[in-house]
Amino acid sequence: MKTYTAKAGQVEQGWYVVDAQNKVLGRLAVQIAARLRGKHKPIYTPHVDTGDFIVVVNASKLRVTGRKAERKVDYTHSGYPGGLKETTFAKLQERHPGRALEKAVKGMLPKGPLGYAMLRKLKVYAGGTHPHSAQQPKSLEI
Repeated sequence: MKTYTAKAGQVEQGWYVVDAQNKVLGRLAVQIAARLRGKHKPIYTPHVDTGDFIVVVNASKLRVTGRKAERKVDYTHSGYPGGLKETTFAKLQERHPGRALEKAVKGMLPKGPLGYAMLRKLKVYAGGTHPHSAQQPKSLEI
């Protein structure tokens, strides 16, 4: 018996909506990263993008446990000497509600062109609405 290998054109990718209200950041990011990679499907192939499209709503209502809201620090660098900036999770959620989740999921995906393609299938929205109703996404309970 031969091992099945998925081909890029043969993979069916579904659309799913996840409500992030009162969900813990890391636990949600793990589930989303696995879905983007396609590890939940029996046709999973490491070198082919077999994952689904994930639409996350209410990203502004994500939470972290303990005192991470004040202590968890996000670093960005401008590229110039002395250009390192730090931002706490609470300030990051206030200014850019979906960015913390995007960065968490990005760190869990493979690096390189395949991982970047998987990350493009993640759509994060701060509010409860999204513009992807034409794709008829199914609700996903995580």
